[in-house]
Order: sequence, then structure tokens, then C-alpha cells
Amino acid sequence: MTTSDSGKDITLRIAQNPEADELLGRSPLAALVGMLLDQQVPMEWAFTGPYTLAERMGSDDLDAGRIAAYDPDAFTELFTTKPALHRYPGSMAQRVQQLCQFLVAEYDGDASAVWRDAATGDDLLRRLNALPGFGTQKARIFLALLGKQFGVRPTGWREAAGPYGEAGSHRSVADITGPESLAEVRAYKQEAKAAAKAAKTASRTRAKTTAKTTAKTTAKTTAKTTARTTAKTAKAAKKPGGSAADK
Repeated sequence: MTTSDSGKDITLRIAQNPEADELLGRSPLAALVGMLLDQQVPMEWAFTGPYTLAERMGSDDLDAGRIAAYDPDAFTELFTTKPALHRYPGSMAQRVQQLCQFLVAEYDGDASAVWRDAATGDDLLRRLNALPGFGTQKARIFLALLGKQFGVRPTGWREAAGPYGEAGSHRSVADITGPESLAEVRAYKQEAKAAAKAAKTASRTRAKTTAKTTAKTTAKTTAKTTARTTAKTAKAAKKPGGSAADK
């Protein structure tokens, strides 16, 4: 168990690994890096990443300044060494380094400064959204994580986090407190993914149907127009004096 800047005891169960979760609870940068890595890999893998990275760097914590100044090729090797830290270790190593360089430039290397004095939920969302590798969805999920498990709750934080801020929900890593909630979050993500795939398939089917209908209509219209033109030409040719072209 660790204590947050607000004095709240923090016990995380996100990585499902005691050492990795302990680091996430006491290291703001580790939490940010874990969130950054949380894409296209299982959540436990992503949030174990900061702990493994710290170990490979010979430390018990992550330091933004050190990572920012690290030789890019050597840093990438820390990610690609088996077992790799991510499904796409090369690109994620670059993103983590860019994140740390941003923190050094904007927050003097202090990750917690991103949220420490945020006046409102919208202000915090704006700050998170500005971080390299953080889009709106990732920023909202991390905002919800800060509010639900780290005690960082500026005015309007739930609203700023959108559906991820809802109490009792199981939509994201912000709601993981153990194996059972992890399973619920994973089930929700799988359902959402299946629904999105079904919607995409339906959209493609509608597009194909519309295209076929349009093509058929165009073909029929063209055929009718051609037939009428041919008929008129033939009729004109039968009249005394020949066709209009002969006049």
C-alpha cells in the first residue's frame, strides 16, 4: 500500500502483479506510462510495463529526465528485449520517450504536476489530452482512474471523464480493483468491440446495397434513354424526306 499526494492510501490491482501495482500506486510517471501503453495489448501487460522498464533501467522507479535524455536506440532496445514490453515495442518506446520529453519541457519532469493544481475536471482533461500519445478517450480514462483510485477529484471530474467517470461502471482500467472487476471490464470491451464490428459490417453492407441500386437505376435509365433515342431516329428515318440528318 502506498500513499497519494493527497494523503490517500492507494492499493491498486490493475497489473495483477504486486510489485508492478505497488509501483503504479507510488509513481505518477509509472501510471502515465502504463496508460500510454494500454492499447492493443491486454491491460495487465500494459500496466506491468512500467515496472519491467524500471527493472531494465536498473532502478526502482521511472525518471522522466533520464528517459527523455536516453539514447533512442538504446531505449528502444529496452522495449524490444524479450519478453517485449508491448506488441509494438519500437513505436511505443518512441512514444514513451516523447511523453517524458514533454513532461521535462512543460512540467520540469514532474508527472504529478499535470494534475496537482488542476482547477476543474475540464482543465485536467485539457492537460491530459495535450500529452503525447493521449487522445481524448485515453485522457478521459486516465482522468477517471485518477478520480476513482488516486483521489484526484477536481470539480466536475466525473463529467469531464464522460461515461468512464460513472460510479459503478466497468468500462475501463479505472474500474479494475481485482480479478473480478478485471473480467467485467474485459467482457465490456469485448462486447463494445463486437458491436463496433457489427456496425461497421452493417455500414459496408448498406453502402454496397446503395451502390448496386444506384448502378442498376443508372443502367435502366441509360437503357431507356438509348431506346427512346433509337426509336425516334428510326421513326424520323421512315418519314418522307429521310432522316433529320439528311435534310
